[in-house]
Amino acid sequence: MKEMLNIKNLSAGYPKKRIFEHFNVTDIDAGNIVALVGPNAAGKSTLLKSIASLINVQGEINLGNDNLVQLSQENRSKIVGYMPQHQKTDVELTVLEALITALKVYTLDHNDNSEQTKTKAFDVLEQMDLIDIALEPLSNLSGGQRQMASLAQAIVRKPQILLLDEPTSALDLNHQITVMKMIKEYASKGNIVIMVLHDLNLASRWADILVVLNNAKIYSSGKAFAVVTPTMLKEVYQVEARVENCSNGYLQIMVDA
Repeated sequence: MKEMLNIKNLSAGYPKKRIFEHFNVTDIDAGNIVALVGPNAAGKSTLLKSIASLINVQGEINLGNDNLVQLSQENRSKIVGYMPQHQKTDVELTVLEALITALKVYTLDHNDNSEQTKTKAFDVLEQMDLIDIALEPLSNLSGGQRQMASLAQAIVRKPQILLLDEPTSALDLNHQITVMKMIKEYASKGNIVIMVLHDLNLASRWADILVVLNNAKIYSSGKAFAVVTPTMLKEVYQVEARVENCSNGYLQIMVDA
């Protein structure tokens, strides 16, 4: 049985600015996709970095009986995968080399057979339809291609907790759906996916739980139909909007003013 994720009494931030104080998100089940939504500077990306322990963190981030905050970098890297919002543009590694590096460095598995590692990397590239750019340097890629390659790097290690910061922001509609289907399938295997999304329609369609952040606090959380309301949109985003169901039963948001 896969473990549940509980974040308790989290305090986190940067050297000159604390963002979260005594923050709690609990009962995130294995197999769930959680979308962090909210206006700019609400704390969404900082929360992802906190879970990944990329910034100074105090409190508990419990996966089952393990507090990830207390784990070594080596052990934590076996559990948590992180895709940043912005990818470096000056990296000369090819896409394939980047995935192989992720497998060898982030898992710290220096004894892994090179052919096995290459096979794992190719499997993910094939799954994501990225074989045609496998040998392209990351620096030569378009923004969308670089984003897909970054997602492949995060997924290739098969972490139990996958953290994605705006994974669809540079993608066209076709690739957005491809990525969201892949994320859904990844979660269905008993993994937890937590992602930052600005597109509320996309978040409502694909996420199991929406967590609305505002000023580094939870405004509301739950299923999309309970969370995404005209009142929330007015109070959190300062917009007048309608929330309706489309003919397929999916939630649709239309901003009027």
